[in-house]
Amino acid sequence: MSILYVLIPLALLILAVAVWAFFWAVGSGQFDDLDTPAVRILMDDDKNPGDENKND
Repeated sequence: MSILYVLIPLALLILAVAVWAFFWAVGSGQFDDLDTPAVRILMDDDKNPGDENKND
């Protein structure tokens, strides 16, 4: 029963850290663009891999 005196404040502390981390991530723009990273892999590049070494 005495372990509850340790576990309940520890759980509240972990919850507070998780809530702080969530609001920090939202405030720093981590969730601003959710669509582009998912479709970026499908977009083709305009350059060929060997084009940057050629002199025009």
